[in-house]
Amino acid sequence: MKRQFDPQTPEWMDLPQPVSAELEDDLANLRTLNRWFGGVTAVLNPLMSILTTDREWSILDLATGSADIPKSVAGWCQRKNVSITIDAVDFQASTLEVARAVCRDHGNIRFHQADIRTYAPERTWDVVVCSLALHHFSESDAVQILRRANALATRCVIVTDLRRCLIGTMGVDLLTAVWMRAPMTRNDARASVRRAFSFAEFPALARAAGWVDFEHRRVPTFRQTVMLRK
Repeated sequence: MKRQFDPQTPEWMDLPQPVSAELEDDLANLRTLNRWFGGVTAVLNPLMSILTTDREWSILDLATGSADIPKSVAGWCQRKNVSITIDAVDFQASTLEVARAVCRDHGNIRFHQADIRTYAPERTWDVVVCSLALHHFSESDAVQILRRANALATRCVIVTDLRRCLIGTMGVDLLTAVWMRAPMTRNDARASVRRAFSFAEFPALARAAGWVDFEHRRVPTFRQTVMLRK
């Protein structure tokens, strides 16, 4: 399957918009999909092997959406007595408003509005995470994001996304036909799986960004991860 990406036709959630019932429903659906179809565990599982209780860890989450990944990480760390601070970045002000409400019980998560392609604070983090975001971008922008994530991390970078394949595309089409039928979710989910990078293309992006000796693996369901340890 050829990648179907048109920068002139963004996903609906990426369009400038206020907080609305449609946006909140879509973000809630994404949180459900991440919880039940591997989005959370794709990030949390490798973090479990990195984070220890003997120090405070700093984590940067790029393209955080409604911050279900930071919330899940913060919750796990709280249960395991791991001290962390998380900075969550997204370009969409309305999405960040929803994220702040979702994470209102986690004071160690801070939010920042910025374009992750050019985000350049004068600091680094132990771990940089970018989950389910690269398919929103052109190939050149995806390489730029991977290069920036590497520059901002001192210990580890974890990047996850959908894996474009025929079975995954059929599965998403079926899922949004019989279950998650909200218009924004149906449109964006179907667009996302077609805009995603294949299993061969994903590591090629990392290599183009200058990554070496990184891990690349399939993770459930129709997702993939690249991970760079330093």
